[in-house]
Amino acid sequence: MTIFEAKESTVRSYCRSFPDVFRDARGAELMTTDGARYLDFLAGAGSLNYGHNHPVLKKVLVDYIQNDGITHSLDLYTAVKARFIDTFQRLILAPRGMGSFRLQFTGPTGANAVEAALKLARKVTGRTNVLSFTNGFHGCSIGALSATGNSHHRGGAGVPLSHVSRMPYANYFGDQVNTITMMDRMLSDPSSGIDRPAAAIVEVVQGEGGLNAASPDWMRKLESLCRRHGMLLIVDDIQAGCGRTGHFFSFEEMGIAPDIIVLSKSLSGFGLPMALVLMKEELDQWKPGEHNGTFRGNNHAFVTATAALEHFWSDDAFARSVRSKGRLLAERLNRIVLRHGPHSLRVKGRGMMLGIACPDGETADAVCARSYENRLILETCGSNAEVVKCLSPLTVTREQIDRAMDILDDAFAAVLSKPLSSRSS
Repeated sequence: MTIFEAKESTVRSYCRSFPDVFRDARGAELMTTDGARYLDFLAGAGSLNYGHNHPVLKKVLVDYIQNDGITHSLDLYTAVKARFIDTFQRLILAPRGMGSFRLQFTGPTGANAVEAALKLARKVTGRTNVLSFTNGFHGCSIGALSATGNSHHRGGAGVPLSHVSRMPYANYFGDQVNTITMMDRMLSDPSSGIDRPAAAIVEVVQGEGGLNAASPDWMRKLESLCRRHGMLLIVDDIQAGCGRTGHFFSFEEMGIAPDIIVLSKSLSGFGLPMALVLMKEELDQWKPGEHNGTFRGNNHAFVTATAALEHFWSDDAFARSVRSKGRLLAERLNRIVLRHGPHSLRVKGRGMMLGIACPDGETADAVCARSYENRLILETCGSNAEVVKCLSPLTVTREQIDRAMDILDDAFAAVLSKPLSSRSS
């Protein structure tokens, strides 16, 4: 029995699928204490868009620490916070016509940013109900969990999860059903039983929910629905943001203007905890300290986040490279589908947030297990964990993508050649 099995809580999860002890990491690779090298197509569940220990980010952080830079500051003013705000405004918000947005630094997790966004929407509108969507995932704290669809996570709450009305996501019932019309009818009917919502919270690409991607048309109609019924539109860009879909925000070029956006995961650029709520200026109605958190002033994260913005987002070269690599990844995944299951497998997602939907979770688990045996780390997602999810660092090389896809191709070949009953063995 390892020290982890002996002393760590049974709540641990990823290590059950990837039981090696890891020692160091660079770029898109993880190395174990035994010297084995793995391609990392998990990337901290999307927290490492710029890879492990990117040299530019590492240098600025080490220099800052060596010079006795402030580590913890609550919400005090610091020089590095000012530089981050200025850089974010200059490189991200202003070029996208969002220069008037306010920034709220919450506790360091995405769930905390979601909690703050939901509280703010309720405060501003005076309403308590929120619309969330089938297969949505927004975190495991109680407010965020109420808006999360996953029954496994909801089952751990221990209390009723309320003040949320679940609605069908885009194409939940297939292409022939207009879910926006359905929602409009329910919200317009005073006898539908749906309380007037403060907001709708949505992921443009559902990461944990199965790589379901909303179309620009659906997102525009959702925004119009929000305007008709006096709701705020909250976009949860925690996993799909920071370049994952080929643009900094997942909703860019869709022609929508969310009221509130939540970011975390890759925002710091280095895997350091950092979360942010972006809100239209008129929505900033907090009283001082009304939503706070001890670790909302992670200056190390401000340092690396600023360096990431300056290095990757000062022009469109990085975003173009992500879109190019996304096309390569999609091409390779489609080849796997055509070779091993054109009628039973399907590529899902957008940008570099892609995967293959399998007939069942047992098949997807077996594919991931076989891939791990051959030094590729990837996870599953979806209602029944039926989607094999590729979430590599955006800095991954094309050669690494090809190598990973060769491993995944072999894994599908091996797993699908076995009878269903033997795939988990």
